[in-house]
Amino acid sequence: MLTIPKLNKKKSHHSIAVLTSGGDAPGMNAAIRAVVRYGVAQECKVHGILRGYSGLLDGKMIDLDASSVANIIQRGGTILKTDRCAPFYKKSTRKKAAQILRDRDIDGLIVIGGDGSFTGAHLMENETGFPVVGVPGTIDNDIAGTEDTIGFDTAVNTGIDAIDRIRDTASSHDRLFLVEVMGRSSGFIGLQVGMAGGAETIILPEKKESIETICNTIERGIRRGKTSSIIVVAEGPEPGLSSRLSVDLTRRGYTSKVCILGHTQRGGAPTTHDRVLASVLGASAVAYLLSGRSNSMIGIQKDQVVLVPFKNVIGHKKKFPSEMLALARVLAS
Repeated sequence: MLTIPKLNKKKSHHSIAVLTSGGDAPGMNAAIRAVVRYGVAQECKVHGILRGYSGLLDGKMIDLDASSVANIIQRGGTILKTDRCAPFYKKSTRKKAAQILRDRDIDGLIVIGGDGSFTGAHLMENETGFPVVGVPGTIDNDIAGTEDTIGFDTAVNTGIDAIDRIRDTASSHDRLFLVEVMGRSSGFIGLQVGMAGGAETIILPEKKESIETICNTIERGIRRGKTSSIIVVAEGPEPGLSSRLSVDLTRRGYTSKVCILGHTQRGGAPTTHDRVLASVLGASAVAYLLSGRSNSMIGIQKDQVVLVPFKNVIGHKKKFPSEMLALARVLAS
């Protein structure tokens, strides 16, 4: 069971801010709720920054209290909105952002987002000394230093639900389906969806498959009496991968249908797992910030809440579980 670390506060009164940045993920609202209510319980003033770093630069902030975050734990997306802020790559922009926070008498910032969001947070603290703590929120689960991220479980379950439905029609019509899930550079969603959905083949950015290998897998299934198949495809860095594979399969005599799940995996109510994870990570971020710890991300390692320095997160690649992919292939054969 995840628990919030017990830490000693360095100050009795704090004013903190929270923002969401980058791609939205189911469970971000639960994290915002936890930051606000745990912060209020610790006698903090809590400010919500609208539209991520862009909103911070525009001074778009609102005061948040316990009532402000009522009835949001079950909602997808983020009530604070989110954005990708190109100007934040500039040192002068980060200096301006820190000064805006100080001018509002804010003592610390909590950033809910992914690797890019943490890069900006890390640089801002290094350059200006303004304390920042990160909470990992991304459906891709590709952040180094943590075994889990907010939104991943929901995205996987959305994918599984879709595959279960598609398999019904695939079986009824004796069809081959290519089901494309999100993951431009990370195959963690594709791996879990493919394994739990019983996919005959899983195609991921980390482990590419030749068209010949894919055809051999399909043919092996046909020899076993299979009349339908599901191939899970992570979208990869270039759009249209599933459509290109479908054309290649047609040329080799295998007619297929393409179903692209796309952004359906980002939305919807977060699962129980993501709500609990986000609640614990959000509250833990406040606890660490009040104890004087910052320039770090709150992560999960061996089912425990840990504080991971940003320098050990940014630019590091999360180890891909190749043994799980190998097992998925064995179970599908």
